[in-house]
Amino acid sequence: MTETEKRLEAVFDPETDGGPGVRLDVFWCARLAGQDVTRARVQAAIEAGLASVNGAVCTKAGMKLRGGERLAIGIPRKPGQAPAESGSLGLLYRDEELLVLDKPAGLTVHPAPGLAEGTLVNRLLHHFPALRDLGGERPGIVHRLDKDTSGLLLVALTEPVRLALAADFAARRVKKTYLALVHGRPEGTGGDIRLPLGRDPRHRHKMAVAHKGGREARSRWKLTWSAPDGAARLLEVEIFTGRTHQIRVHLAAMGHPLVGDTVYGATPHALWTRRGGPEARLAGRQMLHAWKLAFAHPADGRTLSFRCPPPPDFWRLVLLLGRRTQRVGLVGLPGCGKSTLLRAFAATGSPTFSADAAVAALYAPGGGGAHMLAGRFGERALAADGSVDKAWLLAAILESEAMRREVMDLVHPLVRGEMEAFFAANRQAKAVFAEVPLLLESGWPVAEAVDLVVGVRCSSQARRERLAEGRGWDGELIDRMDGWQWPEEKKLARCRIVVDNDAGPDALAAKAREVLAQLLALRRQEALARYDWLVARGYAGKSVIADGEAP
Repeated sequence: MTETEKRLEAVFDPETDGGPGVRLDVFWCARLAGQDVTRARVQAAIEAGLASVNGAVCTKAGMKLRGGERLAIGIPRKPGQAPAESGSLGLLYRDEELLVLDKPAGLTVHPAPGLAEGTLVNRLLHHFPALRDLGGERPGIVHRLDKDTSGLLLVALTEPVRLALAADFAARRVKKTYLALVHGRPEGTGGDIRLPLGRDPRHRHKMAVAHKGGREARSRWKLTWSAPDGAARLLEVEIFTGRTHQIRVHLAAMGHPLVGDTVYGATPHALWTRRGGPEARLAGRQMLHAWKLAFAHPADGRTLSFRCPPPPDFWRLVLLLGRRTQRVGLVGLPGCGKSTLLRAFAATGSPTFSADAAVAALYAPGGGGAHMLAGRFGERALAADGSVDKAWLLAAILESEAMRREVMDLVHPLVRGEMEAFFAANRQAKAVFAEVPLLLESGWPVAEAVDLVVGVRCSSQARRERLAEGRGWDGELIDRMDGWQWPEEKKLARCRIVVDNDAGPDALAAKAREVLAQLLALRRQEALARYDWLVARGYAGKSVIADGEAP
């Protein structure tokens, strides 16, 4: 139940209370005249559901009274009268005049109608009882952060300092920079947002861009990092005005609301939640953090600047978003054991793709490859069942190098499309494997197609024996097939990892596990490098306090 300073009841009498049509808030202001209760407090109490008319809750301060209504209202205690509560402050700096705090997400700054306890002010009153002597309803508070916004907050400990800092904020002499993680891909690398803000006329708890009647608001953003899949961007945002929800509304107006903001980005948040995984769990609040703060100390004029890295939920989300599935290409000369190694990866639960299998599907009756080759070479390219006539095709490309290249140019884009669809379908996996024999020879930008290449090799004699026994190839055909690929030495030189298959298929299961361990080590190295980058930029790690320097 809300703790109130006053609980009053009355019956509206038009003859003594101003006549029919008096507003509800005006009536209660008149009744409370001389009791240090402002009209704003009365309106806030009504909007918080603390007023009733004829026993029914009324939240409309402008309701017109006619006569004879039974009225009641509860006036919440002033913040200065709020109870003191123990709790940590996240203290970064303290002197006799002021404090600088690192406010955690989830903590409301000051009491309000319906919320008398559990705020930062309650904790401040516990640690600094003298704050009760300060004027105003928010003792010591000179600016505020939303409940779910974390970061730097400045608190005055004396009334002269409070007034001086409030004047500095009003005159825009205090520099404030935030970190914001937003949905999507903003155009460009930065810019200014100059959109006036006011109350949303349809939802009074929200702010909105208001070109008529709105107050000037200016924000400047700079792109500093992009998630590899384009799902989110990290921005540094400097604000030159301090309007309610300014950054949240401005970024939403750009079309890129904050990740986790259910008020100004409800639809993107719903889609984000639907993707699941740790990224969805970490985005349980708007990803906005008050990162840097610089101001002149009211006592001596020296510049104090602070940089406070965001809490773990913020930087861990950036780390996770920086992670991407390892797309591993698998190459090697014919008969080296690529397909056997691919099956060994599949046996560990890793998603796998075979270009040979994709081609077989494309060449099947009704397949895209069969349709394309028939369109180019006529019905002679097809067998009786509508599939590609593989015997005809092999003979044709053995006879003509030009035709082989033309077939490659027709079919390889289809195979790449199938491979990219496979990667997209398995983007939550840690590592995926695509066996593409001609990956390096295809002309694809390999660095874009895959993240690293694993090569398989074995002795020439072992390869030839396997091809002769398994596929019935003679020496001439093996030489022709080898000739369509890069020499083994050149191919393996482009591989990050090389697997030796001289020991035969039974040993490949152990080799596959070794490769998986190497890939895990690479992912960990990349994660540590991303974390080191975050620390170097001040996006993770320890807070920095610089006296006399710009942040």
